[in-house]
Amino acid sequence: MQSSDRWTNPIKIFFSFTLFFGIVSGCVLFGQSLDIPSKKWGLSIGNSKEFTGLRFNFRDSKVRRITGINFTLWQPRNDNKDAVVRGVSLGLIPGGGNIQGIQVGLLGVSAKKSMAGLNVGGLGVGSGDNITGINIGGFGVGAGKNLTGMSIGGLGVGTGGSLKGFCIGGLGVGAGKNVSGLVIGGLGVGAGADFTGLAIGGLGAGAGRNFTGLALAGLGAGCGGRFTGIAISGLGVGAPDIRGLIVGGLGVGGKNLKGVFVGGALIKVEKGGRLSGLAVSSCNWVNGTLNGLSIGIVNYAWKLDGGIQVGLINIVRDNPRGLKVLPIFNADFD
Repeated sequence: MQSSDRWTNPIKIFFSFTLFFGIVSGCVLFGQSLDIPSKKWGLSIGNSKEFTGLRFNFRDSKVRRITGINFTLWQPRNDNKDAVVRGVSLGLIPGGGNIQGIQVGLLGVSAKKSMAGLNVGGLGVGSGDNITGINIGGFGVGAGKNLTGMSIGGLGVGTGGSLKGFCIGGLGVGAGKNVSGLVIGGLGVGAGADFTGLAIGGLGAGAGRNFTGLALAGLGAGCGGRFTGIAISGLGVGAPDIRGLIVGGLGVGGKNLKGVFVGGALIKVEKGGRLSGLAVSSCNWVNGTLNGLSIGIVNYAWKLDGGIQVGLINIVRDNPRGLKVLPIFNADFD
């Protein structure tokens, strides 16, 4: 009896799977579905358009709404962009128009419009519009518009719109608009507009407009507008307007600087600019007004407004004749 079971059980399993996939193949061939016990709920095999329950299909096409557990072998057709899928989606590349819940794809997970929930793709996770939730992509995670939540991409994480939350990209993390949260990029972190939060970039961290928060960068950090916060960079930090505590391995540069600035070689203020606070570097070159304390081997300023220079050579262009260049100490004598 036991010997017979050893042979009959595998045979039964084989014929069961053969029958199951035969039904699936037939449904695919004729574009129909086998639904038990109802056309609307229960168990569905094939391309059912509206269904609640457990569903198996080769490739979705013109689906309207699926709720429950949806297993699809291949990615949906292009005519499936309006499909709403809620629940658990499994397969090689599960997807739909708007998908919500848990999505796990051996190769990837994709949505024509939006995606929300837990999204895990062996190669990647992507959406044409928005992604919200926890996202893990072997290579990357990307959204055409906004990305919100926690995202981890083996190579990178990116979005054409704004990014909010916690993100890690093996190479980098970037957004076409704003970034807010904790962001870590193996090479770099960048925002096309404003950045708010903590940015850690192996090489660099930056924003097209304003940066507010903490930036840690292997080579450089900066923004196109105002930097407010703390920046520590291996080479340099630069922005037109900087306020906070700034440390640059080689230097710091900008037009209006307010705070504490430390540079290995140079702290430079552009023509017509102003430095208010403390500057410590080998050379502090203020091609404008110094209002604070400048400590270095060489200190240069066009004008002092209550400022003081301490160093080997101290130059103030606006001081009276004979007091423009002084050793050890210089101040506002005008």
